[in-house]
Amino acid sequence: MSQPIRRQKGGYFAAQPGDPDPLILRLKHRVRFSDVDPMGVLWHGRYCQLFEQANEELGRSCGMGYPDYIRDQLRAPIVQLHVDYFAPVTLGELVAITGKMIWNDGARIDTEYQIHNEKGPLAAAGYTVQMFVDASGNPLMASPAMWESCRKRWRAGEFAELR
Repeated sequence: MSQPIRRQKGGYFAAQPGDPDPLILRLKHRVRFSDVDPMGVLWHGRYCQLFEQANEELGRSCGMGYPDYIRDQLRAPIVQLHVDYFAPVTLGELVAITGKMIWNDGARIDTEYQIHNEKGPLAAAGYTVQMFVDASGNPLMASPAMWESCRKRWRAGEFAELR
C-alpha cells in the first residue's frame, strides 16, 4: 500500500550551499466574478493564472520579460506545474501572491508560489519549472545569454528590490 502524497506549503526546491537568496516578488489581485466557480469560490484553474502573474512580473523585473524572449528568439515553456490547495478564496477577496525564483545552475527556471487569502491563511502553494527552447521548439542544453545575464546580476546582488 502506497503512502499518501503530502501537500507542501512551500520549499519545493532545495537550496545548495552558496546559492543566492531567492528573488521574491509580491503582488495583489482582487478576485473577480470571472475568476470564480458557480459557488463563488476561486476556480482551481485560476490559481495557475495567479502564479503566471507573479512569474511574468518576476521575469520583467530581472530583464527576462516577454519582449526579451521575443527579441532573443527564445521560449521557456512550463514543463512542470504543481499546486497544493489549503483554504478557499472567494469572490471579492484581495489575495496576496508571492513568487520566488529559486537559484539553479541549469538551463531552467524554478519558481515557487504562495497565495494567501484576505484573512491571511495560506490558500495555495505550488511551483513551476520552465525549460529553455529556441524559436523552433528545440531544447537548449546550455543556458541562454539572457538567463546567464540574469544570474550574473542576481549573484552580484543587483536585485535588492526582489528580496
